[in-house]
Order: sequence, then C-alpha cells, then structure tokens
Amino acid sequence: MQSIARRIVDSNMLRLIKQWLQAPVGITDGDGTRRMAGGKAHKLGVPQGGVISPLVANLYMNRFLKHWRQSGRGEAWQAHVINYADDFVILSRGHAAEALAWTDRVMARLGLSLNRTKTCVRDARKERFDFLGYSFGPHCFRQTGRWYIGASPSKKSVQRLKDKVGAILVPGNLGSWEEVRDTLNRLLRGWCGYFSPGSHYTTDRAIEAHLYDRVRNFLTRRHKLPSRGTRHIRKDAVFSTMGVLQLRKCRHAGALS
Repeated sequence: MQSIARRIVDSNMLRLIKQWLQAPVGITDGDGTRRMAGGKAHKLGVPQGGVISPLVANLYMNRFLKHWRQSGRGEAWQAHVINYADDFVILSRGHAAEALAWTDRVMARLGLSLNRTKTCVRDARKERFDFLGYSFGPHCFRQTGRWYIGASPSKKSVQRLKDKVGAILVPGNLGSWEEVRDTLNRLLRGWCGYFSPGSHYTTDRAIEAHLYDRVRNFLTRRHKLPSRGTRHIRKDAVFSTMGVLQLRKCRHAGALS
C-alpha cells in the first residue's frame, strides 16, 4: 500500500484498493479441490487469481528496474533485464552469478523473494532456458547439422497446445464438424501469431501429426468407421478439403501479408 500511495493520493481510491487486496478469492488446488484464499486476515501478497495482481507486480518490477538503472548494473555487467509482468530474465556477459546475487538482495529489500524452483543460471551457448513460452539457447539446423543460438516453442507450450486440442476433440463434443474445425483453427491461428518468430519447423510437424491423429480418432468415433480410420481419413484431406489449418501454410500466408 505504501508503494501504491506513492502514485495515488486519493484516499477513497486507496481505501478501495486495500479492501480489494483483502477480498477473498476462490482458487483450485492441484488435486481439483476448491478453497478460499485471502480475506481480511491476509497480510502478505495478493491471492492467486486476484485481478489486481498484474498491476502490483508491475509496480514492484518498476522499482526494481529503476534501481537497476540508477546503480549502473547494466553497464557494469554488460547486462540487460527483459521482463514481462513479474517474469524476467537477466542477460549478462560473464556476470550472471553476480547479477543473481544482487537481484536476490534487492528483492529482499523490497519485501519479495525469488521463486527458487524457477530461478537458475544458464550458459545460453550450451544450455536452453524457457521464457514466455519460448525455449532459448542452442538449436541445430536440420539440413546441415550446424548449431546456432535461437528460439523455438518450449516443450511445455507444445504440450499445452496439445491439451487444448484434446479438450476440443473430445467424444462429448456434439457440434457440427464445421463448428469443431473453426474452433480448432482459431486456436491454431493464435498459436501461429504468437510463435511467428524463431524456429518452428520441428514443432510444426509434431503438432500437425498430433492434429491428424486426434482429428482422425474424433471422426472415426463419430462416424463409427472401421479400424482406426486411416484408410478413410487421409492426412492430406484433413489439411485441405476438411479445412483444418496447416501451420506451414498459415505462417507462409502471414509472411506474405
């Protein structure tokens, strides 16, 4: 509240925000159990799922970045901070351990602590690290075998997309094929739009193979086709006459536009 009060002087607004911070929020645990978090007795942090969380995160992150600039850490360590809300990466030439120790101390002064399960030091020339859905680090050209430093969709991002595809193509989905296909295509266009930079040859083909399998299984069950439907539903038909978006063509169209 002291940090917020540096920017907002309206006492009524401050009182409303304080009540907002103490409002209980319903959350779901990993086992699916629903419970309430926060409340008037809550004195630390913002309940998970609270809509004010991104605002407060950026407020604190701004204080951290301001101190980073004023203390000259970027010039001293040849480093840059790249952040999105409360998620950030420090890129440094040879001073990563020092940057981590400094960040730990500064966050403690702000009353925060780093997430130890997600915080680590990586040599980007030899190891990959994930940030905002991408995997950054060493990649290999498929045709030549040459290694380069690049970015591609992370394994977690690919799995999340597969889970969303599976949630659409469930046996209980009784919508028409046109409705199902259009829902799939909206999901795939969003994927292409976000993951347009970087390398995606390998992931595109893995996703297309998964799409074909799930669409074929979905239609095989719906139309009670014999076997697994491989003779009746061809892969080229799924991505042409049946209208499912092919990632390669989506990216090509986006590049031309």
